[in-house]
Amino acid sequence: MASTEAGASGPGGVGNLTTVRKRRDRMELGVAYGLILLALWTPRPWQTRISLVALAWVLLATWISFDGWRAMGLDGTGVRRSLWVVGAALLAAGAGAMVAARLQTLRAPANPGLFVGRYWGYMIWSLLQEFLLLDFFLPRLLRLLPGKKAAAMAATGIFAFAHLPNPILTVLTLLWGWAACRLFLRYGSLYTLAMAHAVLGMCLAVTIPGPVDHNLRVGLGYFTYREHNPPYRSQKDQTVSTQAWVITEAATRRLWRQARP
Repeated sequence: MASTEAGASGPGGVGNLTTVRKRRDRMELGVAYGLILLALWTPRPWQTRISLVALAWVLLATWISFDGWRAMGLDGTGVRRSLWVVGAALLAAGAGAMVAARLQTLRAPANPGLFVGRYWGYMIWSLLQEFLLLDFFLPRLLRLLPGKKAAAMAATGIFAFAHLPNPILTVLTLLWGWAACRLFLRYGSLYTLAMAHAVLGMCLAVTIPGPVDHNLRVGLGYFTYREHNPPYRSQKDQTVSTQAWVITEAATRRLWRQARP
């Protein structure tokens, strides 16, 4: 044990530790993203099983490489300074709803209670997606790439690529992913970005017709979409649309079914 510590603190010791950390970062990134994409393009029931394996891997890697609550934006620091992001998302969602109402494409639940009942699960989904983007991929890319801008661009590309082949979501997640990374690096708050994500995602769900965006589905689900003319979007479709970034599908879907009126 003593010789190991001496070697780490001696000439080249810091460099060796950095090399080991970068090698581990590459492995953690590659395995996690590979499992996510595999789940995204795999039919059920294997999709759920692979998603659970991916979830276990992400949690294990996060625990091993834990950087601290503050570094992960989970201690509440920066929430007050970044609340304007949620306000901006609400304004954008309101404008989108007004446009959809004029175009007669607005399909929101009839009252706030129904709205919360239908989309509370997606709020959790949004937090988990932002966790993957900002607490799993971005920190590792910051250690692997030269500079914050390069890391943010890489994380944004990873985020958007996972939403193929849906053209609408790919473009929108490219824009949001970049904004989220830059805002996280500035304010260090995961919660406000998750709230803004939820607001914008729910706005898309109730304003864009299903045949246009395939009910926000991505991956294999985009090609297997069949229009069924629901009164408004079901949470099942929301689940399918975000499987690339939220990989706890099985347990959450059971809770959603119980919550349906």
